[in-house]
Amino acid sequence: MNILGRTYRLRVAASDEASLRKAAQTIESQAKQYGNMYAYNDHQDLLAMVALTQITQLTKMQDSLRFKDTDLAERLQSIDSVLEGILHPAKETQNSL
Repeated sequence: MNILGRTYRLRVAASDEASLRKAAQTIESQAKQYGNMYAYNDHQDLLAMVALTQITQLTKMQDSLRFKDTDLAERLQSIDSVLEGILHPAKETQNSL
């Protein structure tokens, strides 16, 4: 694996190899873009900028998924309550007493 002219030897499962190569290409591409945009030549700075960008995007996606999971759980609970009332109306009457 080569990123910004530096070779990294990694052992990975064959099933992960394509994803790892794609990730390396993304890092290389973004680092080169940042180098061109900001006239940086220091690879460590470029890699730090790529890492910050990628982790920021990951954090946003995780927050979004967490919100969607919470929203989904609330909606499922509401549906479950409605179905419970339909399927077992006697329980609803007892619970309200």
